[in-house]
Amino acid sequence: MITVQSSNLASVGYNPWSGTLTIEFHGGRVYQYFNVPFAVYLGLMTADSHGSYFAANIRDQYQFRRIR
Repeated sequence: MITVQSSNLASVGYNPWSGTLTIEFHGGRVYQYFNVPFAVYLGLMTADSHGSYFAANIRDQYQFRRIR
């Protein structure tokens, strides 16, 4: 997991073999998003606003589960 500077996201992890994106939000909630292309992960990590990128390109776009 990599800590990010964001008002919503605390840290981000990515498994390139499975395409699983793990996001920890401030407050401790952790979600896994499945079959996320590497380009989307790279876009998230290089975005000016991680939270805005997440909202526009990941949330409601991929299957997910809450793990914590």
